[in-house]
Amino acid sequence: MKHDRTLSPRQAKLYEIIFEADTSAGKKFDVWLMVMIVASVLTVFLESIPSLRAQYSPFFIGLEWVFTLFFTVEYFLRIYCALRPITYMRSFYGIIDLLSILPTYLSLLIPGSQVGAVIRVLRLLRVFRIFKLHNFLHHGDVISTALLRSRRKITLFLYVVFLLVIVIGSLMYLIESSGPAADKFDSIPRSIYWAIVTITTVGYGDISPATTLGQMVAALVMIAGYAIIAVPTGIVSAEFITANRDSNNTKVCPHCMKEGHDYDSQHCKYCGGLLNVTLVE
Repeated sequence: MKHDRTLSPRQAKLYEIIFEADTSAGKKFDVWLMVMIVASVLTVFLESIPSLRAQYSPFFIGLEWVFTLFFTVEYFLRIYCALRPITYMRSFYGIIDLLSILPTYLSLLIPGSQVGAVIRVLRLLRVFRIFKLHNFLHHGDVISTALLRSRRKITLFLYVVFLLVIVIGSLMYLIESSGPAADKFDSIPRSIYWAIVTITTVGYGDISPATTLGQMVAALVMIAGYAIIAVPTGIVSAEFITANRDSNNTKVCPHCMKEGHDYDSQHCKYCGGLLNVTLVE
C-alpha cells in the first residue's frame, strides 16, 4: 500500500513475535510480557504502602527502572517492526504502551509521578488475545461498537437530564430555602447537587428536604430516577443487537492495527491491506 514500508526478514520475524500470538515464540513473548506487567503494577501497589516505602524505597525504585527500561525497549521494537509506525503509535495500545513508560521518566522532574505507572494494568487487556479468549474479544468489540453508535443519543439524553436537574434544583431551592432545611438548601448549586444525587438514586442522605411540599417533590424525583436510568440502558441495548457480529480471531492487521480477522483471511476487512507481513514486498 502507498504508506507502507517494506519489512526486512528481521523486522518480519520481530513483527510475528511481538504482534502475533499464534506462533510459539509470539505466545512466549506475550506471556513474559504479561508477567512483567503484573510484576511492575504490583511494585507500584507495594510502594504506595508507607511502611514498605520507608524500608524498601531504593529497592522499589530500582525495580521500577528495570521495568521501565524493558517496556521502553519493547515500545521501540514495536515501532521498528510495524508496517505503519505512526498508526501503531496512534492506536489504543500504542498510546497505552507510551503512557506506561512516561511516569518513571517524569519522576526525574516531578517526584512521585512514577505512581502513574499503574496505568500499565491496561496493557493486561492483551490477555484476551494471547490466550485466544475469542468470545471475550468479540463481546468487547460489540460493546465498544454499541457505545460508539449510541453516543449521539446518549449525549442528547445527558443534556436533557442536565437541564432537568437544574430545574429541579432551582425548584427545591425555592421550596426549602425558607424552611427548616434552609441551612442545607442554601444555594441553587447545592440544591442541584441534591437533585443529581436523588435522580441518580444514589441517595447520600447528607441533604434532605424538610417541608411537606419538598418531600413530595423529592418522592417524584426518586420515582423518575428509575425511569431515567432505564433510558440509556435501552438505547445501548438496542445498539448491542445491531452491533453483534461474528469475530472469532485475533489476527492483527499490520497496516491499521485492527483485530478480528478470519484465520484464512489474506486482506484486512477494514483497510484492505495484506494481513501476512511475509507477503508484503
